This record gives sequence, C-alpha cells and structure tokens, in this order.
Amino acid sequence: MTRLVPPATEPPDGLDGLRAEVREFLREQIDSGAFVPAVDSWLTRRDEAFTKALAERGWIGMTIPREYGGHGRSFLERFVVTEELLAVGAPVAGQWVADRQAAPSLLKFGSEEQKQRFLPGIARGEICWAIGMSEPESGSDLASVRTKATRVDGGWRIDGTKLWTSGAHHADGFFCLARSSPLDPAHRHDGLSQFVVLLDSPGITIRPILSMTGAHHFNEVILDGVFVPDELVLGTIGDGWVQVTSELGYERSGPERFLSTFALLGALCDEAAADHVPADPGIGRLIGRMYGLHHMSSAVAGSLARGEDADLAAAVVKVLGTETEGDVAELADEMHGETRFDGEEFDAMVRAGVMQRPGFTLRGGTTEILRGVIARGLGMR
Repeated sequence: MTRLVPPATEPPDGLDGLRAEVREFLREQIDSGAFVPAVDSWLTRRDEAFTKALAERGWIGMTIPREYGGHGRSFLERFVVTEELLAVGAPVAGQWVADRQAAPSLLKFGSEEQKQRFLPGIARGEICWAIGMSEPESGSDLASVRTKATRVDGGWRIDGTKLWTSGAHHADGFFCLARSSPLDPAHRHDGLSQFVVLLDSPGITIRPILSMTGAHHFNEVILDGVFVPDELVLGTIGDGWVQVTSELGYERSGPERFLSTFALLGALCDEAAADHVPADPGIGRLIGRMYGLHHMSSAVAGSLARGEDADLAAAVVKVLGTETEGDVAELADEMHGETRFDGEEFDAMVRAGVMQRPGFTLRGGTTEILRGVIARGLGMR
C-alpha cells in the first residue's frame, strides 16, 4: 500500500506538560486582554509585545541549535507550541515565516556566515521574514518565474516582481527565487537559484495589495537592479528548485494549514452548547476532520525531524487542511444566519472567516497545482 503521509506515532513523553504550559500562558494572555482570539491570525495579526513574550519563553526558534541562539528542541515540540497558538487565534504573524521556513532553510542550505547573521535574531523574535516565490504570471507554477538574476562583479543583479508577499512591508528580508540562467523549455526546473534579499536594499519598491476587508497583508515587491552580494546567495547557484521545494515542505505541512479557522470552530461549539445556534451534525464532522489532520500534520513534523523528504505528504496535508478550514467558515456563516446571539467577537470571527476563505486554498500552492504534485508523486512510486 502506498503511503502519502507517514504513519502517526505516539508523541514522546513531556509534550503533554509543554502543551499545558502553553495553554496556561495563553489563557493568562487572553484574560488580561493582551489579545482577542481571531481567524487567520498567523497571517493577519501581529503584536510585537506578544512576540517578545513568546521569545522570552523560548517558543520562537525552538528548532534552531543553541549555537545559533536557538533552543535545540524538536520539530514535535515546536508543533505542540504552534498548534496551541493557532487554536486560540494568537497574534503570531510577526515571527511566523521567519520561524517556520526561513530558519530551517538557513540551517539546511545557508552558509555559516548567514546562519550567524540571521538565526539569533529570528530566535529572539527580532527578524521578520517574507516569501519571495510567486509572481504575477507564475503563481503556484514556480518553474515559470521570470525574475532574473544576472552575474555582476561581486554578486548578482536581481530584476523582477514578486506577488502576494505577505508581510513584506514589515519584513527584513526574503528568499528570492530567480532564474540565474536562461529557461530551457525541456528542463524548466533547471537554472533557478535562491538569494537572500534584504528588503531595505536600493531598488526595492513595496506596494500594498488590499484584501476585500481593506486590510493590508499582501504586497507586490518590485526588484529593479537590486544588488545581492555573493555572500547572500542561498545554497548553490542552479539548485534553486531543490531548495525551494524543500522550503515548501515546511510551509505546507504545518498546523496553520488546518487551524486558521479553529478559533471560529471553537466559538461555534460554544454557541451551540449555549443553545445560541441550533445543533448541526456538520460541527461533529468538522471536529473529526480536524482530529485526523492533527495526526497527519504531526506525522509530517516527525518526518521532518528525522530529515526525511516530506514534500508529497506536505502537499496532501495542505490540500485537505485548507479545504477543511474553509468549510468551517462556510458552516459558521450558514449557522450565523440562524443565531439568537449578538456577540461582537463571534460576529467578527464569522466575517473574517468568510472574507479570508478565498485565500486558504491559494496561498502555499493552489489546490489544482498540489493535486498535480500528489498525482505525479503517486506515479513515481
């Protein structure tokens, strides 16, 4: 039997204690008014004070080795912390991309100088990162990127446009995927490279892309003759495709791919228990799906911890997870029309869930593209 996702394993001893510790901290934060639970908080909510509090507890940079300012803990320990943060809709957008994928990519492909330069700041919650993959005419088809890297004295000149760069207006940098040699239609994945681009560099223009709510999360980043010195090349020139697909394994498999609307599901359960909304069997079905996704995602975390290739499994989790969190928003919206309760917090989460839903199955790779990834992966087994 072909396995798309690694088998789930029993969590190691000590994770229950860590989970309880995080829950207690979050309850104290909510009770003190430090934040209000929200939908899609890992993308839309940032709070420097909250990020600092997490860093002080060692809950940022958990998997970064101690020699680089991190805490030397496991992917499964990090999974527990991030799952609890997402479950209550905590404001974690400030450190999310840096901790989730920039840090492990630097550890895997970065030079010693790059690790020393960036990893300690990530672990302290002081460095914010964005994603430099998608482009206006490439989207999830990353092999078609048109951003060009041209060799110049001492480094590279980068020209092109990156789109949907969440949080770029706050970020210190991103890994820019660019074509460093001409496109060969027969070998589209060749000739790509990654560069560490600092977003305060000359030649960079960041333009906001407003969502339906008028909120500013996304950006268009224009790179016009941006110079990247040789010491900021990430990994090896020409290996960009291998590197970026490895990075996507971290991006696609985490609990944020099914927990973006979990706080809304929890609120919906509370409203049903209080008889403010009619009981609906759809709530139970969604809880069951969440339970399964929790085990699938934690299994991928275990696979990553063992250094295994989890790209295919990550794609499966992403497809099933984003569909589920969208279904939560849809059910909450349907039941909201029948509610007998006028609660501002619940209303706000329902509205946010509906507004944010179109992006769930787009970011991190569209469902159509990922189904192709899964089909090709099955064909090669």
